[in-house]
Formats: sequence, C-alpha cells, structure tokens
Amino acid sequence: MMKNWKKILLLAIPSIASFASMTVTGTINLIMVGQLGALAIAIVGVSNIVMYNAWALFSGIGHTVNYLVAQNFGANDMKKGVERTYIAFYLCIAACLLIAFVGLFFSETIFRIMGSSEELIQQGTGYLQIRFFAMVFSIFIFVFHGFFRGIGDTKTPMISAILGNGLMIFFTSGLTYGNFGMPEIGLIGAGYALLIGEIVIFLICAYVYFIRLHLAYETRSKVAFDRAESKLILGESGKLGMQEFSMSMAMFVFTAFVTRLGTNALAANEIALNVMSFGFMPAFAFSSTATILVGQEIGKKRPLDAKKYGTGTAIIGSVFLFILGIVQFFLAEPIAKIYTDDIEVYTLASKLIMISAFLQLFDGLLNFYAGGLRGIGDTSFLLRTSLILGWFFFIPLAYVLTFVLGLSSMGAWISLYSFLAVFGIAVMIRFYKRDWNSLKIKEADIDINKNIS
Repeated sequence: MMKNWKKILLLAIPSIASFASMTVTGTINLIMVGQLGALAIAIVGVSNIVMYNAWALFSGIGHTVNYLVAQNFGANDMKKGVERTYIAFYLCIAACLLIAFVGLFFSETIFRIMGSSEELIQQGTGYLQIRFFAMVFSIFIFVFHGFFRGIGDTKTPMISAILGNGLMIFFTSGLTYGNFGMPEIGLIGAGYALLIGEIVIFLICAYVYFIRLHLAYETRSKVAFDRAESKLILGESGKLGMQEFSMSMAMFVFTAFVTRLGTNALAANEIALNVMSFGFMPAFAFSSTATILVGQEIGKKRPLDAKKYGTGTAIIGSVFLFILGIVQFFLAEPIAKIYTDDIEVYTLASKLIMISAFLQLFDGLLNFYAGGLRGIGDTSFLLRTSLILGWFFFIPLAYVLTFVLGLSSMGAWISLYSFLAVFGIAVMIRFYKRDWNSLKIKEADIDINKNIS
C-alpha cells in the first residue's frame, strides 16, 4: 500500500502545484482587481462563471484524451493514443471558432441574461470578450495537458502553468495600474494579462508535444481519418463535456440567483468561491491522478489494481482537504479581509467560507471517484447523475432556500453543498459497485453509448 501511495503522491504533487498556481494567480489577480471596487469584483465573478460554462462545454475533449491516452499508455499502444489526440485537436478547432464568435458578438447579451446592472454591463462587456478569446487557447491547453498526464507526465503541465500564471500576475499589475512602465487600462488590462498568460502556456505545451515528445511517440505523424475512432472521441467528449456543462450551467443559475441579491452579495460570493478554490485545487489534482492510474492499470489488464489506486487516491486527497478545511474555518474572516475592506462584503464572505470549510470534503469525494470512473470509461453514469441532481435537486433547492425561505446567500451555499454531498456519495457508491474483474480498455468498436462492461 505504501508503494501505491508513493506513486499517487509523485503524480499528484505536480498536479497540485499546477492547479495551485492557477488558484494563487486567480486569487492575486482578484485581490489586485478588487482595489478597483466591488463592481470590478462582481464583473470578474460573473465572467468567471460564464467562462467556466464555456470551458465546461468543451472540457470533455481534454478529459477524453486524458483517460484514453492513459489506457493506451498502459497497453503500450501509444500510436493509437497519438491518433486519438489528433482527432481531439480537430474538435478543438471547431470548438474554438464557436467560442470566438460568441465572445465577439454575444458578451453583452450574456450579462443581460444574468440580470446584471446596466453599470456592470457597460464596464464588463469588453473584459468578458477578452476572456472568451483567452478561452480559445485554454481549450487546446486542456487537451495537451490531458495527453501529458495520460502518459504520467504531470511535471510539464506544472511547469507551463507556473510560467504562464506568473506572467499573468506580472501583466495584471502592469496593465491594470500602469506599473513597470505599462499603460494603465484598468479592468481591461487584467483581461489582456490573462490572454497573454494563456498564449504562453499554449506555446510551451505545443513545443513539448510536437518537438520534445516526437522522438518517443512520433507526435508529428500524419493521422488518417478513422470514422470509428472519431465517433468514439466525439461520443466520449460529448458525454464528459455535457456532464461538466450541466454542472457549470447549474452554477450559472446559482450565480444568477446570487446576482439578484445585489452587488455586495455577488462580491462576497465571488470572494468565497475564490477562497474555496484552494479546496478545488487538491480535489482536481487527485481526480486527475485517479484517472491516470486507473486508466493505466486498465490498459495493463490489472483492473483490481486500478480499484486499489482509486481508493488510495481518495484517501490521500481527503486528508489534504480536511487539513485545508481547518485552516479556512478558523481564519475565515482574516482571509476575507485580504480581498476587500468593505465590512458588509467581508463579513458575509467569511460566513460563506466557514460553511464550506469542511463540506468541501464532499466535493473531494465527487472529484476523486469521478476521476476513477473516467479512468474506466464509465462516462454515461457521470452524465446522467449530473443532469438529474443538478436540475432536479440543486436548482430547486437553491431557489427555495434563497428566496422562498429568505436565507439569501447562506441558503444558496447550503443548497450548493447539499448537491455536492449527494453527488459525491452517489459517485463513490458507483465506483465500488462496479464489476472490476470484467473491465477492459475502451475500444472504438464498442458502442459509445454504453459503459465498459
């Protein structure tokens, strides 16, 4: 068991550092932007939710590459892994054209749909447009990172993320406030800083994939169109993308509810979400680790070892989240004060942080075991559960607690973690109820609408 835990940590720690750099960058950027006032915080908060939805819709491409490449790597069939990655790139091109089009022509409309104030719309539309353009590179980056992690390389995503995010911080300070001899262009500058950082990460990943890894995996090979493989990639990407999109749209509605509570409530909500993203960080990292190890063991035809790795990853990840929860619970108000000196905003934000401190363990369970299920290709279950719980449990409960019972932001967050708790437990039960002895590698000739059996 100790050998397994060491392997888990060697993969997870670089992923934690990678996600940590993103989280820290988001936190520092929000703190810097926060000095522009509550309106700027609110604009960033709403934009983050919009971009999460845009990313989620196409995130299935990266998730699919991650688990299929992990299985191919375990089976020592990386020729197929590279072929599948190229098919994913073609899907990325189509996705990015759509994202750029929506960002250019519909950013203002999106703010209006969310019920934003006229002032927020006027000052936030340009910022949101830039965020959409940055998302074009993010989609490709997620596929590159999915490939790297699939072959067990979690260091390249870490290095590229740290370098790119470091530049984001530098340019946010420079372009927002005119530091380092740069022009002072306020919130728009923060948007450009993010775009620059994403471009740099993309270029680093492209170099590693097409240049550094070519000798080992022939990553610059011409890939002929394969209808069966394309159908598999499209189907799996659709299911995993719709699962993430279902959750992100539910969060979109959740934020729309909070938006109607006023600018201060929205600002407090964004601060709390940003703080809680430090919990999402190890959750995502260990989720990715579970996908890698479970997928690779399935490729090696060792399903019972895959199950053990999934369990070990969940245990270690939960310990990380529990320790983090202790810190967040007892330091909730001092942490919230870092973001703003508005007493109404930081008081509410600190209460939301305290609610979430230990409940985020359920979010961890959801991520850890969902990562394991992705590793075996059990994507249909994740999609069905996300749709049912998100739209028939979470959203109705959020509306009742927030508006009918008048609990405002507190009610909204109680509903959020009730949803994560039920979802996390459901995914964990599914993981252990699978017939692990019968699991096999995902092949293109398998009906993409069925789980591996």
